[in-house]
Amino acid sequence: MSTLEATTLDQVVDTTRYPLTELDGADGRAVIARARRDLAGTGCTVLPDFVRPALRDLLRQECSALAPRAHYDVETVNVYNIAVDASLPADHPGRIPFERGNAFVARDRIPSAALISQLYTHEAFRTFIARCFGLAELHELADPLAGLVLNVVEPGREHPWHFDTNEFTVSMLTQEAEDGGAFEYCPGIRSADDEHFDDVRDVLSGRGEHLVRRLPLHTGDLQLFKGRYSLHRVSPVAGATSRHSAIFAYSERPGVIGSVARTRQLFGRVLPEHLAAAEKRAVRGDQLLD
Repeated sequence: MSTLEATTLDQVVDTTRYPLTELDGADGRAVIARARRDLAGTGCTVLPDFVRPALRDLLRQECSALAPRAHYDVETVNVYNIAVDASLPADHPGRIPFERGNAFVARDRIPSAALISQLYTHEAFRTFIARCFGLAELHELADPLAGLVLNVVEPGREHPWHFDTNEFTVSMLTQEAEDGGAFEYCPGIRSADDEHFDDVRDVLSGRGEHLVRRLPLHTGDLQLFKGRYSLHRVSPVAGATSRHSAIFAYSERPGVIGSVARTRQLFGRVLPEHLAAAEKRAVRGDQLLD
């Protein structure tokens, strides 16, 4: 099946297992209830084989062809994505540096006919995601670069330990690494009013293994994750195959556009939309370091 033939939700998604257009039926309610239980318990849920097996190769091929369009950058970071040389106490976890070498393909370089684009823009998919997170509604980002992206982690690279700036993340693995590239996370290691620096430092220094969970993911699996309070990473990729994952970014409010600094960091460029929105930033709902 070619991309152009895969135009309906039923062709792309296993809607027998995940009835996206019948969410109020018994099966739909059961899927949503399981996702909510997982998210409430560990901040993460996986919907295996979300994309139909017949389309997994196409999904992998499409995203592999997009990977060379990524903006690549290697930089030294810390877990909070603040200046590594910030004036922090000597034992602060923000003092521990990592080399980040992942890359992102921006939304404006992903064709609208691609499977991941079809999913991202589909109202039923967006409604399903909102229901799983217990939200009234979700909106596509107004950001022309950051709404839908492909994350590329090449062999020898990793996406080191970090927290997300948004409350939730929706992603889909589109190509598994030959070795390594595991998703690892520490559920609820911090809260909106407590950074739990000691626990974070233990994980970063290798003493907090008991706090770490490893999540097996396969091509076509959909992952919903609350990453604002859960430390997480993609472990170093080994072998000859890069790890690819699509990230579907939504917001509870319309019109969201990323900051100039963060956009330039991820994509190596900014557009007029980012500059125009620079003075309209929303106040964050917590006082966490990042």
